[in-house]
Amino acid sequence: MNIFSYDSKFSQVLLKIAYGCFLNVLWIACSLPIITLGASTAALYAVTLKIVDNEEGNVTKQFFQAFKENFKQATAIWLVLLAIGLFLGADAFILVRLRDSSTEALSVVWTIILAMVIACFVIYAIVLMYVFPLVARVENTNLNMVKNALLIGIRYLFCTILIFAIHFAMFVVIVRFFTPLALFAEGLCALLSSYLLSPVIKACSKPASPNPEEGGEGGAR
Repeated sequence: MNIFSYDSKFSQVLLKIAYGCFLNVLWIACSLPIITLGASTAALYAVTLKIVDNEEGNVTKQFFQAFKENFKQATAIWLVLLAIGLFLGADAFILVRLRDSSTEALSVVWTIILAMVIACFVIYAIVLMYVFPLVARVENTNLNMVKNALLIGIRYLFCTILIFAIHFAMFVVIVRFFTPLALFAEGLCALLSSYLLSPVIKACSKPASPNPEEGGEGGAR
């Protein structure tokens, strides 16, 4: 089979990469107001997870359909996470300044508190990595979405580390080698991450209980 034929594995890989690049353009355009970043990210993962499962159709239509369907929940979660992120960032900045300007004994105290804030950042990062893919694929309450994002991230720690590594590697490439890649970065990262996330989400998904407040991962969309 000709490697450049539509059905060849090579062409299918190139097609998926092209989808990832195109989806990143849509993601940037829909994230510009900042407050819509959560809905845009959920829509991005809704499509990349379908691409991984070979269920993609019209990616533009699917992206905007997922954006509309998940807008309310994803935006509510994102605004809370944004506030928490700003709070943690401000805390870390102040603590670093206090530690650097303090005497040895007091500096140790600020260092310990800073370590606690960094631990909170790790928890925060885990939630960010999982919550919007979960919003895209399962139905649950906002609180359970966040809780399950953390629990799944800890349970599948190796997957979490790999997803972080993908984003970190992309960041290094953009900063040190090829800045224009930023135009396609998140779409490609989401696509690669979806290969790891898809089996994890499927393994953790189950039909929703009659009362969503009872917990659980939620029902698959």
